[in-house]
Amino acid sequence: MHSTLISTSSLVAHLDDGAWVICDCRHDLADIGAGRRAHAEAHIPGARFVHVDEDLSAPKTGRNGRHPLPDPETFVRRLGELGISNASPVVAYDASGGPYAARLWWMLCWLGHESVAVLDGGWNSWLKAGLPATASSIPVKPARYLRRAALVRSVTAEEIMHDSAATQRRLLDARAPNRYRGENETLDPVAGHIPGAANRFFQLNLDAEGKFKPASTLKQEFSTLLGSAAPEAVTHYCGSGVTACHNLLAMEAAGLSGSRLYPGSWSEWCSDPSRPVATGET
Repeated sequence: MHSTLISTSSLVAHLDDGAWVICDCRHDLADIGAGRRAHAEAHIPGARFVHVDEDLSAPKTGRNGRHPLPDPETFVRRLGELGISNASPVVAYDASGGPYAARLWWMLCWLGHESVAVLDGGWNSWLKAGLPATASSIPVKPARYLRRAALVRSVTAEEIMHDSAATQRRLLDARAPNRYRGENETLDPVAGHIPGAANRFFQLNLDAEGKFKPASTLKQEFSTLLGSAAPEAVTHYCGSGVTACHNLLAMEAAGLSGSRLYPGSWSEWCSDPSRPVATGET
């Protein structure tokens, strides 16, 4: 049973275990077909492709962000089509340091799934270790999935507005520092960040090899950033609710459990001109 991260050596030991489900979440925001093409060329044996836009997001309305959460029942049906049951140990991976895999990890936790982990180092570490890859797909036997009580919490824009004066609350923005400051914005129509948010670029969770830093290091870094704020008082956001999951996963791996996700994130927040915007370092 894994609940946050799994190593390549641990996964390869279960590669022939038919109960385990491996999900390839590779994605490129600038080329939404890149992940599917990469999967067709080579993937971890047995892996099923999961598309961030098609499987892990709902249709956009212009007011609900760039990667709005799908309806839970729609997502439940998709899990069944992927052969995932409530008893399935699930491993997600990508080739970008883990943000897209972390989105699937969080969404499964959102449905109450207890055995799900992100492959530490992802596809790149798998290849570097010389582990098997294939272009062949296997038949997937559909499964039945039942939603259970959520293991993670989400918040809405309205709740963030309501909490804005609460000193015990903490907002963490997972985007690159320049986008947090409101510079070089290319993805969203408004530049800046939610007032009061601190910046924790998700890539800071990784070491030079693209793997998550040791839990003790992550705990120290996040604790320094959060100060007196308890983990359960922390809300993560990013541009569209994807890379924020990486920070949430890092905190969970560090033993700082209970933080929340704002799924709509900046792309939803800035769609309403009545919501405040901050720029710079504050």
